[in-house]
Amino acid sequence: MTKRGIWIGAAIAIAVVIVAYLVWPREAPAAQPAPTPSPAATATPTPTPTPSGPPANDTAYDQGDLPIDDVFLVDAALPVDDDPTGEILPLTASPRDAAGAPVFADPSGEPIAWLPQEQTYGGTDLPVVEMHESWVKVLLAGRQARAGEGDASQVVGWLRVSDAVLTPNDVVVEVDLDAHAIDIVTGDGSDQSRERIADDFAWGTEATPTPVGRTFVMHTEVVPSLAYTRGHPIVYLGAQSSTLAGFDGQDVAVTAFHYHDVRSGAISNGCIRVDADVTSRLAELPVGTPVVIS
Repeated sequence: MTKRGIWIGAAIAIAVVIVAYLVWPREAPAAQPAPTPSPAATATPTPTPTPSGPPANDTAYDQGDLPIDDVFLVDAALPVDDDPTGEILPLTASPRDAAGAPVFADPSGEPIAWLPQEQTYGGTDLPVVEMHESWVKVLLAGRQARAGEGDASQVVGWLRVSDAVLTPNDVVVEVDLDAHAIDIVTGDGSDQSRERIADDFAWGTEATPTPVGRTFVMHTEVVPSLAYTRGHPIVYLGAQSSTLAGFDGQDVAVTAFHYHDVRSGAISNGCIRVDADVTSRLAELPVGTPVVIS
């Protein structure tokens, strides 16, 4: 069973125990003697439940001088994903308010960035990797540092639940570099289905490896100027190259699924080259869909 399956399975198990407790027959209580009147007692206040996880933060924020979290952001305050092979919950988070939402490096601190509700190259619909009563931890676009200047790995951040719209999403793309396989996995546990969409593709060279770990579909677009794609869509991911600070004249080096005539073996600059059918199938997935590369 996957970690996502365990997460949902545990919730179902707890619900079953509660229902069993409520409906299980009980013996009638034995008759008790009539109580002796006693002085009126002062009512004991009902305890206030202790919130789970980090405490809530109800401070009102606006963007102010906070940088926009997008694919171009390079900020040392962005935390690198500390568990790249860890759990991904079946939820996608996006800003609730049209003005956007603050992004936190840690629930106990102040905001480090601002997440718009919409932006040109996506990165506003984000997989949830940890959830508490008042907070969700999400995968983010951007980098802590450019390749060659620091760690350019996938970054994460925290959103307040009150600032987010949480949308169910039980689809994950799994890429196995050793097996040369790409699967679309839907559902959890015993109800999980697996669709093999590729059994061969091209990936990064030793000098320009394909980033591994958990990331997400950030943006999908047809780019006619990139002739090698033959007019097929490019599915851009939230992960960027660990060795290239930029690519093709841009100051970003985003990993993507895309079409290429030559598409087998360790030959790319880090992108995953696939055939036309695979690009079409991946382009059907909503932004925010998790992608796990191993």
